[in-house]
Amino acid sequence: MESFWENTIVLTAARYSVAVLSIIVFMAIFELVTSYKNWEEIRRGNLSVAMATGGKMFGVANVLRFSYEHNDGILQSIMWSSIGFVLLLIGYFIFEFLTPTYKIDTEIANDNRAVGFISLVISVGLSYVIGASI
Repeated sequence: MESFWENTIVLTAARYSVAVLSIIVFMAIFELVTSYKNWEEIRRGNLSVAMATGGKMFGVANVLRFSYEHNDGILQSIMWSSIGFVLLLIGYFIFEFLTPTYKIDTEIANDNRAVGFISLVISVGLSYVIGASI
């Protein structure tokens, strides 16, 4: 059975499956913590929500990449990427906390593209910092 998991195709398929599932789960959690409905807003053409959501997706995928790169087993990678996701989520709340004069969620829902872009950059930037720590 050990040789089965050492097969490059099997390992790639397993990591790909974990990545897709992780992005779905993590995006569902982000959907719960934002005051707007990501996919509804994106369908309406809200570019700010699309940028913020894309940044979160990239951030999760990037943390997974680092996790795969620095850990041998799938379970160990899942554990570290979950920790990374929690840190990304904390970063989201810190961003909201550091702007007390307005609500980030409201600005993004109102298609404030500057705020949406900053949200994207924060998610991507934090994913590199988190990934380097894994």
